[in-house]
Amino acid sequence: MSTIARQRWRVWYRAIYASRAMGSLIASKTKSNNHSQLDTSPLRSSTTATFEVYSPNISHPGSGSHESPSPNTLAPTVVDPQTLVSVVKNKDVVALGQLGGVEGVAASLGIDSLAGIPDNDQDIKTRRERFGSNAHPKKTPKGFLCFVVDALNDSCLLILLALAGVELGLEIKEHGVRKGWYDGCGIFIAVLLVVFCTALRDFGLEIQLLEGSEIRKDIQIEVIRGGRPKQISICDVVVGDIVLLKIGDQVPADGLFLHGFSLQVDESSLTGESDHIRIDSTEHPFLFSGSNVADGFGMMLVTAVGINTEWGSLMCPSSCGFVDRTPLQNGLDKLASSVAKVSSIAALLFLLVMLIRYFTGSTKDEKGNVEFNGSKTDIQDVLIRVVQIVAVVVCTLVVAVPKRLPLAVRLTLAYFMKRMMADHALMRNLSACETMGSVTTICTDKTGTLTLNQMKVIQFWLGQEHIKSKPCINVIGRNVCELFRQGVGLNTTGNIYEPVSVSELELTGSPTEKAILSWGIEDLGMDLEKMKTDFEVLHIEAFNSEKKRSGVLVRKNADSTIHVHWKGAAEMVLEMCSRYHERDGTIEFLHEGARSEIKKIIEGMAASSLRCIAFAYRQISEEEMEYNDDNKAQPRLKESGLTLLGVVGLKDPCRPGLRDAVQHCKSAGVTITMITGDNIFRAKAIAAECGILGPQDQQIDGVVIDAGDFRNCTDDQRMKKIESIRVMARSSQYDKLLMVRCLKQNGHVVAATGDGINDTCVLREANAGLSMGIKGTEVAKQCSDIVILDDNFTSIVKAVRWGRCVYNNIQKFVQFQLTVNVSALAINFIAAVSLGEVPFTAVQLLWVNLIMDVFGAMAFASERPIDELMYSPPLPVQTAQLITSIMWRNILAQSVFQIAVLLFLQVNGESIFHVSKVVNSTMVFNTFVFCQVFNMFNSRYMEKQNVFVGIHKNQLLMGIVGITIVLQVVMVEFLNKLANTTSLSGLQWLACIGIAVLTLPIGWFVKSIPVSDKCLGKLKEAVITSIMGVIVSAIAYALFNAHKNHH
Repeated sequence: MSTIARQRWRVWYRAIYASRAMGSLIASKTKSNNHSQLDTSPLRSSTTATFEVYSPNISHPGSGSHESPSPNTLAPTVVDPQTLVSVVKNKDVVALGQLGGVEGVAASLGIDSLAGIPDNDQDIKTRRERFGSNAHPKKTPKGFLCFVVDALNDSCLLILLALAGVELGLEIKEHGVRKGWYDGCGIFIAVLLVVFCTALRDFGLEIQLLEGSEIRKDIQIEVIRGGRPKQISICDVVVGDIVLLKIGDQVPADGLFLHGFSLQVDESSLTGESDHIRIDSTEHPFLFSGSNVADGFGMMLVTAVGINTEWGSLMCPSSCGFVDRTPLQNGLDKLASSVAKVSSIAALLFLLVMLIRYFTGSTKDEKGNVEFNGSKTDIQDVLIRVVQIVAVVVCTLVVAVPKRLPLAVRLTLAYFMKRMMADHALMRNLSACETMGSVTTICTDKTGTLTLNQMKVIQFWLGQEHIKSKPCINVIGRNVCELFRQGVGLNTTGNIYEPVSVSELELTGSPTEKAILSWGIEDLGMDLEKMKTDFEVLHIEAFNSEKKRSGVLVRKNADSTIHVHWKGAAEMVLEMCSRYHERDGTIEFLHEGARSEIKKIIEGMAASSLRCIAFAYRQISEEEMEYNDDNKAQPRLKESGLTLLGVVGLKDPCRPGLRDAVQHCKSAGVTITMITGDNIFRAKAIAAECGILGPQDQQIDGVVIDAGDFRNCTDDQRMKKIESIRVMARSSQYDKLLMVRCLKQNGHVVAATGDGINDTCVLREANAGLSMGIKGTEVAKQCSDIVILDDNFTSIVKAVRWGRCVYNNIQKFVQFQLTVNVSALAINFIAAVSLGEVPFTAVQLLWVNLIMDVFGAMAFASERPIDELMYSPPLPVQTAQLITSIMWRNILAQSVFQIAVLLFLQVNGESIFHVSKVVNSTMVFNTFVFCQVFNMFNSRYMEKQNVFVGIHKNQLLMGIVGITIVLQVVMVEFLNKLANTTSLSGLQWLACIGIAVLTLPIGWFVKSIPVSDKCLGKLKEAVITSIMGVIVSAIAYALFNAHKNHH
């Protein structure tokens, strides 16, 4: 064979995943290419717009006699992008033939169909400019003004603006512009400040969610550039790229099939048809963006990208961020609705009482005069006072009704997204994070998740003899060694590349394939370059998770003998064999005694946590060949009467820190069930090594089970066994799906891992589907809720931790907000009913609402997970009470303290501090605000008494506290007219802060009072009874005073 031909062979081997199949195809093409040249005649175009492209005379890697063309060199041929788009979209085989077939299209695009496009930035940039980028149109994110409009879309705020306008007009008419603008403009400014801060928060939330959405869309694919495989983003694909496709990959663009075996795609996302489409080079070579590879492997030539693809023309601009609502948000909706009903009734009573007191002459102005004196009172004064009363009531309702409570969930999840990314967890589904917090069982794979997926052959058995010599080529028969080389080198999906900058060979493929290839080169002296030229690959049986083996049918070029080679799970390959090789090459009959001894060897290796792979072969004649179709295009590989070559044992170490992660799960009440395809001996050994099985577990019957036994059980038997199972061996995807369904039926919240196309049903069925970011297929990632970027079980445990933190942070915010709601509503209501005055004005209430709704949500959303979260059982979100008895205890204690202290100050503050009424009102308002500031710290922990633990880690909370204090000082000291306040002295400031800081010791004391879930109902009754009692008493007192004044 010529040097050029050998170089072309080498390029092919580098370019294709399954070298054994590709070598066969390329052999015929190389021979024909030696006698013909590419047709470079100009191609006809259906439109007038044409583009010049590069010359197809591109050198092959490794050839020193050719130089890569300059990126600016124009080819004598032209190609019209729209013609290529039309040919592929219309599946026009005739038009494709007129273009010279796939090879003609490749030539017209200026690429080498073996080496791909040159790997240089200028070439890629020029192609992107001429043919477009692989980006789909996106919906423009909402602008800031849209969020302002959304924030204004609140009936209470709109009523306040209307009232502010009326009051502004009336006040200016009565007092003039200089003095009459304060109250009306104060409400205007306060409402706009609330709207602006709310819109700013929501806009930031949308930006964060949009960034997360873009990260989710970034798919890594493998292309051939410059003769070598390269991982690139799907967005970086350009026309002319050669893309490598394997099972589970998403087709990144429209294109044409170059080479491959048994390639089938799922186009259901485009056509709605569930049947897989078989791709070949003659009748159906067309591949479309958005479809998924269902079977086989191959290479495609990209002909259209972005909006020019079939998927690009079908898909509408997608909305930004996440649109789904989570169960927790739905629960908060119900809570907000319930609070709104209670608050609305209280506000209506508040309004009635205030109006009754006013119109019965029970209220006085600042000078001590009765505000309403029948017909003697000017109608304009009446209107102003009524507007002020309604404004205060509406502002109280704004504070009391937590309308944006569900948004706190989105804010928390958006904040967590980047932090979870740092812990190697990419959230694809918004509800997945909170679901992880309630997970009770994790069904996990073994390889790559519990183990490092870094395999190495450490044992080799030939027949019944352990071969310990290194290399073993010196101690085994020549014919056995040659057969082993064939089984290793031809029956593989791995590749070998010549080193570029290092001395060692570069290996690609799965960790198992790389380990076996490395062993074949080092111990068997395998020359893969020579082997693929000496053999022709006739057919490939890809690895199947059901059969757990792969096979290849090859013909030796020298003597035309045909061999079937199988490789796979040792005990399964052993069942296919009737003979076996001894070390010296002699073949022995595999009688029951020998079969039993070899089984014991395999079981012993498995018990040492080694993965056992067996090799077997059979020589057949042309007459013995069987086919899967009438056209004899797909040979069927013999699966019986094989000769066992030997067994290798591969070691895959457990991941560092795995035992600690498993122990954390157990402490958190989360059960781990390992579901693996390994035999029961190795599965048990690995589970014990990583801590899933303790010494006592191994003695319990039913903890380790074979999938076949589980599958054959009745439904009732399975449900009885399901709780005790910790390891299921020899399982398929169906068994894993069955396990997940049984666990869910038994009341478990299940998280399940998966990486292959067959895992899609499991990932969808589980409450939380976890795909693997490294070894996972794109189809599996699309079906999952969370992508574990490093394939590490420890990252799954961290996701559980973050999930629990979401729920915990929402509970903190709810506790904080309800405390403010109850306190503000009760203080204003009781004061109005009993004293005939309200401590807080409309502007002050809107400021409190800003602290509670916007600042509070941001502060608690940024709280990080704490260790205590992993020492409590999973919280069943669907059935749990959002407000626990512990929260009711804290809310009741803080609310009672604030109501009692502030009402006492409202009544007695003037005499105690010897201040005027306006100063006293300012002090009451100032104390109330600082109570909320200190209660932020209290709410950080539901039960822990030291609320400042880890406070330095939440810089956002500290920043919000600082901003709140600064703005409060500004309102009190500098915005007296707008905020209805007056400046305070240093001692008065100390008094306000000193009273407010008492919330901390009260919180410390209250948290020492134990409560249980049984107290929940009693606490609720106590709160409701207390509130109703206060309301009834206050109303009765008000009516009594009104009657007294009337007479």
